[in-house]
Amino acid sequence: MRIVFMGTPLAAVITLQRCLADGHEVVAVWTQPDRPAGRGHKLHQSEVKEFALSHGINVVQPQRIKTEETKQLFASYNADVAVVVAYGRILPSEYLTSPKRGAINVHFSLLPRYRGAAPVNWAIVNGEEKTGVTTMFIAEELDSGPILLQRETSIGAKETAPELMTRLSHIGAELLGETLSQLDQLTPRPQRHHDATLAPMLTKEDGRIDWTLDARSIECAVRGFQAWPNAYTSVGGRRLVVWKAEPLEVETASGISGQVLAAHGEELVIGCGDDSALRLLEVQPEAKRVMTVRDFLNGTHLQIGDQFG
Repeated sequence: MRIVFMGTPLAAVITLQRCLADGHEVVAVWTQPDRPAGRGHKLHQSEVKEFALSHGINVVQPQRIKTEETKQLFASYNADVAVVVAYGRILPSEYLTSPKRGAINVHFSLLPRYRGAAPVNWAIVNGEEKTGVTTMFIAEELDSGPILLQRETSIGAKETAPELMTRLSHIGAELLGETLSQLDQLTPRPQRHHDATLAPMLTKEDGRIDWTLDARSIECAVRGFQAWPNAYTSVGGRRLVVWKAEPLEVETASGISGQVLAAHGEELVIGCGDDSALRLLEVQPEAKRVMTVRDFLNGTHLQIGDQFG
């Protein structure tokens, strides 16, 4: 098939690789414009752009996709299908109808659950035990199009969002390969819109730890909000990112939410809601590296009764 591929992050590269490996003709790759990144604010190319250029594929990075010029450029490819994987923009109707077979999205959830920009993060944050990948025809309403294929997978008890995203990107590439090879035989099925849940774009404030939540919910947030905005709190007036933690099996923590219950050696235990407690394992103090709790406690003067948050 003649494919226009639209994607931006590393997770999309795996599917682009699969399209090429399956012998499809990728006539163009559309990806987000280069963005300033890092302390020097140097322009950073997307992983999809880097891969496409290394394979001699034409790369397009429009600042705006709703202009007549960009719409006409897209239509000029005479593509059989558009494949969209985390492109980062909602496509106008012209992009959905100009390819002969339509536009197919690889979405990293079991739709209609977790429609939106951050399905992997929110599935972990909300304590889901399973998730998956969906291929669907794109409709104008966000993530609402008819489903082609789905594949389910369990979420590991200690799996972080980046780890899960890596697994799902490989599952998604395989599922897209099957979708394109079976496209003539598949019968798209409408989503049950009344079952839809949302996975909105993450904000920095989402990562702020609410110590009144139970320890299990906070531990899910620690894993789910990686690699950004991260689960963070404050202690002694300075920001502290929590990278790894585990709920403690205790009958009662008998402490105030956010209060230090233990702070010695490798033990840093914080009281949480519902009389639960969370043991911190790896943290990152403001302007410092990620470190073990032992290293952190060696450089601080935390005491039982001190308050986080």
